[in-house]
This record gives sequence, C-alpha cells and structure tokens, in this order.
Amino acid sequence: MEIPWWRDAVVYEIYVRSFADASGDGVGDLAGVRERLPYLRRLGVDAIWLTPFYPSPMADGGYDVADYCGVDPLFGSLADFEALVADAHEHGLRVLVDVVPNHSSSAHPWFQAALRGEGRERYIFRDTTNNWQSTFGGPAWTRVADGQYYLHLFAPEQPDFNWRNPEVHAEFLDVLRFWLDRGVDGFRIDVAMGLYKAEGLPNVGDQSFTSVSPVWGQPEVHGVYRAWRRLLDSYPGERMAVGEVWTDSPEDLARYVRPDELHQSFNFAWLQAPWSAQAFRKVIEETLSTVPFATWVLSNHDVVRHRTRYEGAEPGTGLARARAALLAMLALPGSAYLYQGEELGLPEVGDLPDEARQDPVYVQSKGELPGRDGCRVPIPWTVDPPSHGFSAGGAEPWLPQPESFAELSVEKQEGVADSTLEFYRRALACRRELAGEIPYSLEWLDSPEGVLFFARGPLVCAINCGGHAVRLPGHEEVLLSSGPLRSGLLPPDTAVWLRRAAS
Repeated sequence: MEIPWWRDAVVYEIYVRSFADASGDGVGDLAGVRERLPYLRRLGVDAIWLTPFYPSPMADGGYDVADYCGVDPLFGSLADFEALVADAHEHGLRVLVDVVPNHSSSAHPWFQAALRGEGRERYIFRDTTNNWQSTFGGPAWTRVADGQYYLHLFAPEQPDFNWRNPEVHAEFLDVLRFWLDRGVDGFRIDVAMGLYKAEGLPNVGDQSFTSVSPVWGQPEVHGVYRAWRRLLDSYPGERMAVGEVWTDSPEDLARYVRPDELHQSFNFAWLQAPWSAQAFRKVIEETLSTVPFATWVLSNHDVVRHRTRYEGAEPGTGLARARAALLAMLALPGSAYLYQGEELGLPEVGDLPDEARQDPVYVQSKGELPGRDGCRVPIPWTVDPPSHGFSAGGAEPWLPQPESFAELSVEKQEGVADSTLEFYRRALACRRELAGEIPYSLEWLDSPEGVLFFARGPLVCAINCGGHAVRLPGHEEVLLSSGPLRSGLLPPDTAVWLRRAAS
C-alpha cells in the first residue's frame, strides 16, 4: 500500500499577516507568500498551511470570517490565491488552508440577518444565559437589541454557529468544495472539537451532566467529519484534513482520526510538555499507542514560541533546547508542523508597547493577559530597518519588530554554517534522505536519567534534557547534532542523530 503524502510530511504554518508583504502596506499578503516560495522549497518543507485570508473585519486576526469563499483585499484577490497554489505546486509544495467552522464574523451576512430576526436558528440565540465563559475572557453571551443573547465562545464579534441546523452543514460542504475545486490539498480545521454544544446548554459544573464538558467535544461532531471525509475522498490527489483538537487524553484525540474521519489531529500534548526527558517519553508513548498517524508541533500562532518557553537560568538555553527539540521531533514517526520563524530561532516578543497590541485576548482581559501578539510579530528577512525586509518599500509592519531581529534575519543567517536556519535546512534534508530507510515504528534504547535514546531502524536519536554530559550510544556515524559534541559526549540541552551499525 502506498504511503499517503501527509503521513510523514513537514508542514510549514504561514501566519499570512506576518510572513511577507508584497504590497508595501505593512501587512503580509498572498503575493508576499508567493514570492517566498523558493525560500520554503529550499528550507525543505513538503507543504504550507495558510492562516485565514478571507474577508474579515480582523477582530481576531482573520479568524472572524465574513465570507468563506473570498479573499480579503488586505491579502490580495482570488486570482492571487490561485496563482499562489499553482506556483506552490510547481515548487512541489502542497497547500493547506484554514477553515473556521465553529463561528463566523458578526459581519457575516447570516449574522446580520439574524440581528434583524431572520434565520436566527443558524446561530445560538437564547432568552437567558448560562455560566459559560469566553475563551478570551468574560461571559460567552452578548445581548442584542430585542433582549435575546447569542453565544460566542471567543470574541463577541465571533458568534457561534448552531451545528444542529442542517443549513450550516450544507454551507460548509459547499465551502470545502469551493476551495478543493481551486486545487487546495487540504484543510486545517479551527476549533475542530467545538462545533456542537450539549443539548440544553447546561451550566459548566452541572452535576446532572456526566460528560467532561458541555462546551467542547460533543459526540455529534464526529458525524460532521465523516461527511467531510467522504467529500475529501471524492477528490483526486489525496486531499486531507487536520484538526485543531484540544482534548484531555490521547484516547479522545484518537476518536477524531478514525479511518473514516480526519486524517490527522494536532498533538498539543507534545507542545505543552516541559523540557524533560520523562515528560517527552510519556507523550511519545501515549501518542504512538493510541493515534494511528502521529503529528508533532512545537509552536504555532496561538502559543508562546518554544525558544522562549524552554529558556532556563543560563542565557541562550532556550535556543539550544529549541534546536535539540526540533531534532528529536523530526526523528519521531509521523508528520511535523513548523511555525514560521522558528527556523530563524525567533523568540517571543514580550515587550510590545500596549498601544501596538491587537489580540482580543489582551483587549478583553483589559491588559491582564498579554495575548498572542508576541508570537505573531512579522519575521525578518534582511538586516535593514524599519521592517527588516518584511514590507516592500520598507513600510512599518503592523506589529513592531525588535532591533534584535536584524541578527536573526534570513540575510544574516544565510550560508552561516552554525546558524539556526542552516541547521533546520540540514535537518530537513537529512530526514528526507533517511525516509526510505527508517520504519514507522520506534524502539527505546537504554539511556541515563534525564536523557532519551530511541531508534528507528538505522537511525538513533539522543536528546539530553539533564544537567550533565553523557556518553553517546554505540554508533558508526554522527549524522547531525544540534550543538557541538565533546569527545564522544552529548552535552546538556543537545540532541544528535546517529547511524548505528548494521546488526
């Protein structure tokens, strides 16, 4: 049986507003992505995932969609999108797009009609509220002019759809067809576990409700993904879907990736694990024992960048650990999802001025929570201010970049052997070269405390999360290391790929 392309793919997430700005207005766009496709091909990824580029008031960075079958002029046109897909395919890159089925923008024509009293059954309107809270802070209910309330699990500008209404089902099947007909290779599904809410909308904590949560993960959602899978399977070229599914257990996660549902689901347990060999092994074992096709991700547009999360007491620890974690992740069975800028070693930007922050998390918490702007700062391409090559003509970017980005820019790292960019290129190239030799299965090897040794056929990966250097396991060749090795020893905060001798 032929292995599907997505099983072992490396997918690069592009937060479109912050990747590359070809129009010179300070906001990234589809033409900017298209111009940088050669960079992505040389990096060595297999596919790109585009965050929402649809018409939107941008209350939540485009995740408040007003038209699911269009392109916001901020990002270009439908012709720009079609040209991008065609060029990506010419470069051997697949294209995934975000679909946001849990909620629309309050500017969506359906919701505007609902405010006039027409078609309210497409959303969740009630005469009274319950105790549900918005993920972004504050109550999950907003009152409208006639006294009813509508549900929004995120910002008030993002009303939740009522997935118990068949019109919603039909609409999203049409949306998927629209983009599949334009050549997309798959979809990333936003808030994939959230579409259905428990019947009767019981309070959180209601003792009569026996499931974990009345808000997330209702069983009816699986019928949606069975229908979507049938649609995807009806198109040529192995179209696929990956879900953003936050669950409390790998067993629950596995329900979303049964043979007739989603192809993949993000493995957030890996992202959430602390810098710990024990924690990493636990996630790996639980994932591989429950999920048929694993995914691994260290950062995305919603979380603090992993270089910053891993930072220890010693300066530079975070970058060393981030490089080591990348090597460990790429050695695991399954696909890997990279977030733009991690190949440059970008840290979280924690000192953005208050007036620059735009994330609704920051706004709704009245500044108590920093929000997600710090991981969304536009990436640097050159050393030159004011935008470090992000904007054509040097326009100020929509979020300010720190001066330190000059030293982390593509221009500064290109061709520098020990740079993070060149390390990523070597790691992805080596992974591709090994693809035909290593099985999907994983074998644990004896290792010292605080260290993990594991093998996949001839490939051995060792990662040292402890405080002392350890001796490398037996091998005949060092393939790649995330940092310098010393006299056959693996230093702390370092990982290495080895080729072991044939038995």
